[in-house]
Amino acid sequence: MIKGSIQEEDITILNIYAPNIGAPPYIRQLLTTLKGEINKNTIIVGDFNTPLTAMDRSSRQKINKETQALNEALDQMDLTDIYRTFHPKATEYTFFSSAHGTFSKIDHILGYKSTQ
Repeated sequence: MIKGSIQEEDITILNIYAPNIGAPPYIRQLLTTLKGEINKNTIIVGDFNTPLTAMDRSSRQKINKETQALNEALDQMDLTDIYRTFHPKATEYTFFSSAHGTFSKIDHILGYKSTQ
């Protein structure tokens, strides 16, 4: 976590690198623990090692329960995937799994839905 200011505006950047296995609960727990540090001036970036929506994977598989719980936690914290906000229908990917033959967007940038 880096705290500083840009153009006299306080900002916090939180970089998350989630493990390959158990990423959704890991991220949810981390964000819950850091909830008091996260505000409208926080940008959360990183390799989440999990797609947040079915659109973020080439196979269009359903999102599992752990990822649904993560998305619910993000919603409760008023956080949104900034990329998905600006590109709601884009299907560009950041990771190819040769073992599964699928592409996934596992790198994310999160921010507050509103600036109030």
